[in-house]
Amino acid sequence: MSEERKYTLREGHQNFAVTLFNQVWELLEKESRTREDDDRMVHAAHASRFHWGEIGEPRNLAVGEWQISRVYATLKRPESALRHARRCLEIIRENDIRGFFLASAYEGMARAYSAAGERKECERYINLAKAEGELVKDKEDRDLLYGQLREIPEYRE
Repeated sequence: MSEERKYTLREGHQNFAVTLFNQVWELLEKESRTREDDDRMVHAAHASRFHWGEIGEPRNLAVGEWQISRVYATLKRPESALRHARRCLEIIRENDIRGFFLASAYEGMARAYSAAGERKECERYINLAKAEGELVKDKEDRDLLYGQLREIPEYRE
């Protein structure tokens, strides 16, 4: 017999936000996705961001927008990738968030511009991400950021 777990509305939103966010990563890392996987990934990213929008802090909202942008860049849908990357950066700037989250917002802009074939803007945001990344004290966060930057074809050491 299974136990029924009761959640508060806040706990439910947080559970769905985190679970969906992680599902998106699983799909992004999947070697060969089907069209259905791609659709599920888009829907899960938006759904995760929705749930964070109900209960999250500004950085949660920014990360949600960043992940949506990442999904669209991966799927070669640059218009949507740029829209969500810009929204991520806007949230970061409105809330004066620095360090890893600002560097990641720049990385998201670079990735979206790469998907759009706009090399000059891509390189500009890579350089901004690298500069902000140098200020990130946590080695694990810095390594994560630079690993993501290295995935962008225009990235140069």
